[in-house]
Amino acid sequence: MNGKDSQTGTKNKLNLTEQPRSLRKFIISMTAVGLLAALYLARLYWISPDQADAQQKPTQFRTPQKAAEVQRSTQTKKPTADTSASSTQVAKPNPTTNRVTTANASVPASGTATDTKKLKVVAQVNGENITRNELAQACLDRYGKETLEGYLNKRLIKQACEKLQIVITNEKLDHEIERMAKKFGMSVDRWLTMLQQERNIAPDQYRNEHMWINLALRQLASREIEVTAEQLSKAFESEFGPKVKVRIIAHSDLNTITELRKQVLADPEQFGTLAKEHSEDQASASARGLIPPIGKHVGDASLEAEAFSLKENEISELVKIANQYILMKCEKRIPSTYIAPQFKADAEARLRDKIREQNLEAAAGRIFRRLQEDAKIQSVYEDTRLKESHPGVVAILNGQQITVRELAEECITRYGIDVLQGEINRKLLSQALTAQNKEVVQQNILTEIKRAADSRGYIDDAGKPDVKAWLKAVTSKDDVTVDIYVKDVVWPSAALKQLVSDDTKISEEDLQRGFESNYGPRVEVMAIVLNTQRQANMVWDLANNNSNDYFFGQLAEQYSIEPVSRANQGKVPPIRKHGGQPVVEEEAFRLQKGELSGIVAVGGKYIIMRCMGNTVPVVDSIDDVREELVSYLSERKIHSAMTVKFDDIRQQGDVINFLRPIIPAGNTAPVQAGSGLSTPQLFPK
Repeated sequence: MNGKDSQTGTKNKLNLTEQPRSLRKFIISMTAVGLLAALYLARLYWISPDQADAQQKPTQFRTPQKAAEVQRSTQTKKPTADTSASSTQVAKPNPTTNRVTTANASVPASGTATDTKKLKVVAQVNGENITRNELAQACLDRYGKETLEGYLNKRLIKQACEKLQIVITNEKLDHEIERMAKKFGMSVDRWLTMLQQERNIAPDQYRNEHMWINLALRQLASREIEVTAEQLSKAFESEFGPKVKVRIIAHSDLNTITELRKQVLADPEQFGTLAKEHSEDQASASARGLIPPIGKHVGDASLEAEAFSLKENEISELVKIANQYILMKCEKRIPSTYIAPQFKADAEARLRDKIREQNLEAAAGRIFRRLQEDAKIQSVYEDTRLKESHPGVVAILNGQQITVRELAEECITRYGIDVLQGEINRKLLSQALTAQNKEVVQQNILTEIKRAADSRGYIDDAGKPDVKAWLKAVTSKDDVTVDIYVKDVVWPSAALKQLVSDDTKISEEDLQRGFESNYGPRVEVMAIVLNTQRQANMVWDLANNNSNDYFFGQLAEQYSIEPVSRANQGKVPPIRKHGGQPVVEEEAFRLQKGELSGIVAVGGKYIIMRCMGNTVPVVDSIDDVREELVSYLSERKIHSAMTVKFDDIRQQGDVINFLRPIIPAGNTAPVQAGSGLSTPQLFPK
């Protein structure tokens, strides 16, 4: 959000824009109704916090990575490294590597958010308490404005339900949750556990917010949905009425498709071949233009009218849909499906329910907009005058006061776990500073901000870091205040630097290794990476018997499992010294131009290299780059020390997080491939 008042902000979100339907949508609407229904239900019920939080991602020690879009290009002779303040984030710890106790010490594992609201202390960090009031203020500082909008909407719906005596019972909620779990092939327990682990939606939050709001709107909308005789008649004709089996050619160029029409008029039998060769609709082109039979009242009215005007083997006129022209050939006229009288009532009932379901979302949207239009909302949040006359109140909705305490609890419900983790991290760092008799002063903060601005390319006309422009960019991109940015990003970085400042010295040996790595010669190689020793032996024999770059590239394209080398016919970034792969480096620097390496085993992979020569160093003397090299190596060494230090602080810390529940081992959701599990780059740039 950008601080707009809640009523206007919500109205803007609900503006509906009609978008043109393309031929692809028309075809898909006839072939994948079941899939679309599943997607509709998933969108309606499975509210992803990743989408809802697009501009309100928890900012606890987060990096302002969105600002990287405006990062400057690295200078030619400057070593590449992102050394902004954001790179020293101390984000949420990995629970598998911490001594931090994430079990709910005073609330049972099955406890709900209602249970946790009774807690006056939400965490203990080495014996020091973090109170609920402290957490509430931290949540309000970060998410108060955006949470208020959602909370007002929820209260607005609740008022409408109370007025119409609509009650969302526990049985209805249980039924909906069970239905959603079955849609995704899971038990209820596994479904709720998956939402908590992967979407960070607690079961109580999912039940009492997402599901309750959706059910309430559906109940309100259901009273206004009436299926007319005309709607029922059209639906009946769409499903059981006559249809036309056709082939189509879709093309955006009028001259091209006009010429194609002349060809098929002269020889209708070649329609399928021309559709396969020229149609821009890939789905139908692969089937030689054939699409599912066209019924009435399903898609584009002009296309349906033209299709039903055709006789078998007849070629249509051109029909324009969106930015494409459609040419059809009638293959067959399909008569209506006969429905026996004893089954007609059941068919009509099923169609009536289907129409009601299709109209439900639009009706719910209309009702919600009407509720907002009729609502009387006074936002006290940023109105100084109203704050004085209404202490402890954040808004007045239709005469009912919304208190700061209510909003704070709503913030804790939505974001408390993430915000609390940030407060725990901050407390750990503060305690570590105190133990070493150190502190973070304003000059440390300013230095970190300047360094972040410099590393992101924000430089003024005088060649100095443009702090003002950087702060404007990072706060607008991440939608945070300067105070929150400093507290969540800059301060942790400055604190960790203070903690490791005595342990990070650059030696002459460090400088020499850094110079060799960044400015020394590199070996240009082609490489093939394989999974097994047996396959590596086979490929090595082939490469050795056909010793040339072209054949080696063909082998890489066919056999290499490493994406870069496979996509570039074996070519990979030049190998430098001290780049993190000592075994590969040693073998590469031993090779002469045109020479084939042995099979190098690294991390369960087998690498074969072909040397293409060495690069020529662009800097001859270390003294020419000593200053920037010292700066670069210092940043890298400090960053590495900061990471180790923070891990050590977390490991040694005695932390109890009362808000994070225990998740039974049997309910753990499956880990998706590639989710956080990666291997080091074999050929880093």
